[in-house]
Amino acid sequence: MKFIQNLGRSLMLPVAVLPAAAILIGIGNMITGFIAEDNVVGIFLTTAGLAIIGHIAVLFAVGVAIGMSREKDGAAALSGLVGFLVITELLGPDAIEAMMGVEEAPAAFAQIENVFIGIISGLVAAWMYNRYAQVQLPNALAFFSGKRLVPIMTAAAMVVLSGVFWIIWPIFYDGLVAFGTAISGLGATGAGLYGFFNRLLIPTGLHHALNAVFWFDTVGIDDLGKFWAGEGELGVTGRYMAGFFPIMMFGLPAAGLAMYHTAKTGQEKDAAGLVLAAGFASFFTGVTEPLEFSFMFLAPVLYVVHAALTGLSLFIAAAFQWTAGFTFSAGFVDYTLSFFTPMANQPYMLLLQGLFFAVLYYFLFRFLILKMNLKTPGREDEENLAAATAGASGGTKDEKTANQAAGIIEGLGGKDNISSLDSCATRLRVEVKDMEQVNEAKIKQAGAAGTNVVGTHNIHVVVGTNVQFVETEVRNQINE
Repeated sequence: MKFIQNLGRSLMLPVAVLPAAAILIGIGNMITGFIAEDNVVGIFLTTAGLAIIGHIAVLFAVGVAIGMSREKDGAAALSGLVGFLVITELLGPDAIEAMMGVEEAPAAFAQIENVFIGIISGLVAAWMYNRYAQVQLPNALAFFSGKRLVPIMTAAAMVVLSGVFWIIWPIFYDGLVAFGTAISGLGATGAGLYGFFNRLLIPTGLHHALNAVFWFDTVGIDDLGKFWAGEGELGVTGRYMAGFFPIMMFGLPAAGLAMYHTAKTGQEKDAAGLVLAAGFASFFTGVTEPLEFSFMFLAPVLYVVHAALTGLSLFIAAAFQWTAGFTFSAGFVDYTLSFFTPMANQPYMLLLQGLFFAVLYYFLFRFLILKMNLKTPGREDEENLAAATAGASGGTKDEKTANQAAGIIEGLGGKDNISSLDSCATRLRVEVKDMEQVNEAKIKQAGAAGTNVVGTHNIHVVVGTNVQFVETEVRNQINE
């Protein structure tokens, strides 16, 4: 579980680069769409954005290598690139045709430069860094000791792994194609099933693997890449992204409003500080974790309903062929940037769909919360939400961050109980020595949106989009 969570965090590094592509492509398309198709500035910006999208597999190789290595060192990143180049050249169509003595390589090898291979390359590079970065060779070979040894060992490992993948990659690829084809062959229903399972896998972080099948060029669907490249079929390309916009921009914020309106007397103001701020983040940026984690474990029935509604949204958008795309997440920023792309088909209808889902989310969540007496924020029996946000209130931003970090450390059992600390887009990922010393109530009192125990020694603390500043402050206080 720790490995999976660390991988999920590492995948956020290359994903965080994609908004740059969205901005460049979005502005470029707006210029070519409103001024002239051959406008130099528009073509210049669009091409720059496509350069990022077109090399996403390399970004994953480098990003995973950095994220999974102990010191997040540049040598790991270089090794990730080395590993990716080795396997993609050895298993590229030209090399395979020469080695097999055939005129045309199997289709699987034409798709070897994909995100999955990038992730594998990054993982191998990170493992080699963690294993060999401190190795000292005999004096005659001392120049190649330590970090210089890592890319060499990575290249050697990828040569061996390439031999293995020569055999298993076509089988694995055909299996992925069959899965993707089965879902995509279901049309709008397949899009709905994908949306449902995408949300269900959020707590585990395994949704990244599912996304890679549909969003990237792992099996040829490449919904994200084709959408921003202006390729594919109008009304179809983008169907695995479009339905998320009504949920993230309208549905989840409405769910937050329902939780605020059902908070217990005296707790409304404090509940608003959590769920409404998280709702705005969901609408504007598409970052949903702070809001989802606020009810994911407190009221899991609501989360299952949320997953089902997400599937329904993707089904509706796909059925009516309303499409829009994103590179980071389905928030207002990406929606605006994608509005003028060639593959966007009646994207304004997603706004009407969003209003429908806002009403549906609000009344369904409100009904279930009251009917089942669900313990959403502001309705806890053991503590009120005022205490949950007290640690983050008052003082300057630096003082709030310092107070929040101190409260989180105390809730985790003190600095001596923390073995390791990391973060992803919105969560602190912490390994503790003794889980019994962890006080989740104190962590929430420090201003955390929620917690998630993912193993005997591992816990997530949902902080929000300012998690990197909280992580830095926690580290500083631990090292004092």
